[in-house]
Amino acid sequence: MVLVLRYPICLFALIVIFSLSNNNLCFSKAQSGWSPAGATWYGPPTGAGSDGGACGYQDAVEQAPFSSRVKCTKNVNGACSENPVRVVITDECPGCVSESVHFDLSGTAFGAMAASGQANQLRNVGVLQIQYRRVECDYSGTNVVFVVDSGSNPYYFAVLIKFVEGDGNLAAVDLQRTSQSNTWLPMQHSWGAVWKLDSGSALTAPFSLRLTAAVSGQTIVANNVIPAGWEAGQTYQSLVNF
Repeated sequence: MVLVLRYPICLFALIVIFSLSNNNLCFSKAQSGWSPAGATWYGPPTGAGSDGGACGYQDAVEQAPFSSRVKCTKNVNGACSENPVRVVITDECPGCVSESVHFDLSGTAFGAMAASGQANQLRNVGVLQIQYRRVECDYSGTNVVFVVDSGSNPYYFAVLIKFVEGDGNLAAVDLQRTSQSNTWLPMQHSWGAVWKLDSGSALTAPFSLRLTAAVSGQTIVANNVIPAGWEAGQTYQSLVNF
């Protein structure tokens, strides 16, 4: 499942509720904490939509837990089920539409909001007015995963961080070399969900990584998650999450 938001925000989930009426408008009564937005879909009807996206997740957007994070929505004409849908933002679409917030869903995500057997009918609507609100990320017990950037070397280390629960957004990432256990080196946000450290001197692994959540300020430490002998392009699984 893939979701595109007009402004790029990686690693957080939204609950989206919409209703279908004759004029495709949303709820007639505003609900506390909910904001208006538009919604469309693109790509194959049962595909993942974005190929990679602005967060750097690459083909992971087609795999669980991203691909499995869909519930469903409010119904008016029978095409949609009665539950809200949970979606994860993995891409951006600057200038897609004139609305201040717009969600360009994958065909899979859009169709999953439908009542049983009504996915094509719902997709045929094409454009909807919806309501949305931010919720905590929940990857059903999946721990944080680190993918070492292909350009990393002993002097430059960059890592893609996936499946961050809770806030979803990170305010800071710090790296600690096991040989210097009293020193944390601050990493810089590079782009999307990628953080980097240009040390200027050779870095000796293993590395521990400390993540600080943007909203709650909570921190977690993935001890020695990047092993000695790490390789660029490889994925390393931690034992922690928020």
